[in-house]
Amino acid sequence: MSYPLLVSPLYIALCGLLILVLAAMVVRYRLKHRVGVGAGGHPELERVIRVHGNATEYVPISLLLLVALEVTGGADWLIHLFGCSLFVARLLHVWGLGSSAGPSKPRQLGILINWLMMLGCSVLILWRLVGL
Repeated sequence: MSYPLLVSPLYIALCGLLILVLAAMVVRYRLKHRVGVGAGGHPELERVIRVHGNATEYVPISLLLLVALEVTGGADWLIHLFGCSLFVARLLHVWGLGSSAGPSKPRQLGILINWLMMLGCSVLILWRLVGL
């Protein structure tokens, strides 16, 4: 069996597992606090919901950019670099927001790395496609 994408599926799988773990955390806290919808006034549940929500907001487009870079002929090492940076960024964000609702260095670093990953992939894809 042949796969046209050789590198990005690794990061798709890792991020899929991360989002699944975050979703399970939301369910666990909902059961703990007996809340079906929303956060029910529980700051801890609200924070866990936002950690999951933020991942579901940023990870899909980040992975699409990673796949697009691979499909347009990005080097394997570059796909690994961006894929690792995405996964580390998401872990930092989880750590930072998961431990405090206020500003935190891991959270700020995580989103910065994620944004730089998105910017880098976007620019390289455009450069490869239209010669920017």
